[in-house]
Amino acid sequence: MYYDKQLIDEVVSRNDIVDVISSYVGLKRAGSSYKCCCPFHSEKTPSFSVSRERQRYHCFGCGAGGNALTFVMKYDNMSYVEAIQYLAQRVGMELPERELSSEEKRQISRREKLFEINLEATNYFHYVLLHTENGKKGYEYYKKRGYSDETIKKFGLGFANIYRDDLYKYLKGKGYSDEIMRDAGLVKFDEQYGPSDQFWNRVMVPIANINNRVIAFGGRVLGDGKPKYLNTRETDIFNKSRNLFAMNLAKNSRRKGFILCEGYMDVIAMHQAGFDNATASLGTAFTEGQASILKKYKSEIYLAYDSDDAGTRAAMKAISILRKLDMAQKVIDLRPYKDPDEFIKNEGAEAFEKRIQNAINGRLFEINHISANYNMDDPEEKTKFMKAAGRLLAGIEDKTERANYIESVASKYFLDKDVLKSIVSDIGLAGLGESSLLVEDDVSETETQNNYNRVVQGNRNATKENPAEENEKYLLTLMVNNQELFGKLSKYISREDFTEEGIKDVADILFDEYEKNGKVELSLVLNDFEDVESQERVNSIFSKELDFDTSPSVMEKVLTDIIIKIKINNIDKKLTGEAGAGGGVNRIQLAKEKEAVKKLKVKL
Repeated sequence: MYYDKQLIDEVVSRNDIVDVISSYVGLKRAGSSYKCCCPFHSEKTPSFSVSRERQRYHCFGCGAGGNALTFVMKYDNMSYVEAIQYLAQRVGMELPERELSSEEKRQISRREKLFEINLEATNYFHYVLLHTENGKKGYEYYKKRGYSDETIKKFGLGFANIYRDDLYKYLKGKGYSDEIMRDAGLVKFDEQYGPSDQFWNRVMVPIANINNRVIAFGGRVLGDGKPKYLNTRETDIFNKSRNLFAMNLAKNSRRKGFILCEGYMDVIAMHQAGFDNATASLGTAFTEGQASILKKYKSEIYLAYDSDDAGTRAAMKAISILRKLDMAQKVIDLRPYKDPDEFIKNEGAEAFEKRIQNAINGRLFEINHISANYNMDDPEEKTKFMKAAGRLLAGIEDKTERANYIESVASKYFLDKDVLKSIVSDIGLAGLGESSLLVEDDVSETETQNNYNRVVQGNRNATKENPAEENEKYLLTLMVNNQELFGKLSKYISREDFTEEGIKDVADILFDEYEKNGKVELSLVLNDFEDVESQERVNSIFSKELDFDTSPSVMEKVLTDIIIKIKINNIDKKLTGEAGAGGGVNRIQLAKEKEAVKKLKVKL
């Protein structure tokens, strides 16, 4: 613990967990808590819950959980100290200067080494492009795309040589270890074939983080190789779902909003054409994490996705994500061209500027999309369309905004405004309105609870292999959720009764907290553990489900049963341990204790 525990607790206490997590992902109120799809695993059913009262989060799908400190450490891949410093800065707290530990220095040194080797690779790829014979075909490719020398320099574009181990030999000659080359995702190692470059015979695009430091690369193959586009795998400094290409440049743009594209080649072309607010996701679907990054700077997004079916589906998904975060969405019509690069090449920047000005609102884009599925000359089909559009319009919470949309849709599709308004009203009263077309992302409370119950049962099954650990966890759960039990159970059980590895340390901290303060702040207990794994393990104890009626009479029976099991397990441990060591334990005395324990009855 390199900062005073009291100071760390104050830092975490000043950062409301809902505010912290909302700055990364979109949360929706669900009763007294908040929920969203888990940012740590893929899911369609929101099972990630955040409690403002308890200042903790928990995912009933993957088990991730903790406090604000845990979340920042896990989401941003920060060390314990980095996360404390970030949270302190977030609320304007000044932390005292201190000497770094040797482990912290090692971690910082390793991260710096990863940044350093990526910069070295950037310079290497750029040199090969401009100053070697093999690099000429990469240079010609960029020129064919219309990129100027200034653009090539601005983005640090390069070429990975035609040889499979060219970069490896170069970096080896610079003194970099095999380990750091592997950890940076630049070189692969095979027992049979040895080292080989991750990228070869590809034009290379460096990917920088928000602070202008190269964290990864995107490579496009020249020829018929597969895959066509290849990104660096995720590393300790690169998470593709939490970074955006060229965001380090776009964040400084004075243009209105951000233009979100599908690929980095489109972004480069748009920056060259003067649209320096263009950015793109990195070889993956657009995520809430990326939307949160955008929202920190601007809240209006122009989608410039490909005009084909895949691009339309991606745009629909992005609209849904942006809407969750209360960000304005508009879709740029690129037809008859496929993508922004092709449009600008053929029509120019001025024409693209007009398309931006005429960009269609996200909600209207969705309605326009579904209109293609109906024959508006057929009365029955037209009725179906009105109901489908009505479900989308009923999802608009603001009455004035909803009325304006109804009028606009009725005018565009030649619908009776009063009839459409009545449909929207009926759907709204029935609670059938949709916030977006992506209805698979909208989940009922029943589905969430069912998911939760499945996970709880799975946890119980998983821990049956170690019932002693399960019992100690369960008793701690009872005690932290009914903190008066720390006092009421003092004549039945103490901290010394918790003997299972990993549980004992937690019990000591909980008892210390209660004895010192008369209560246990669960979110602050997590601050005693300096790695995410330990924090999540401790959080799992606090998040266990109480699956019985907690009335006093039932509680007494449950506590009696579980305390007896814990105490008998400890006696058996003594018997087994002493016997195994050949010691002269008083077995008769232990046997008497065991019989006495079996007769124990808890009275509250």
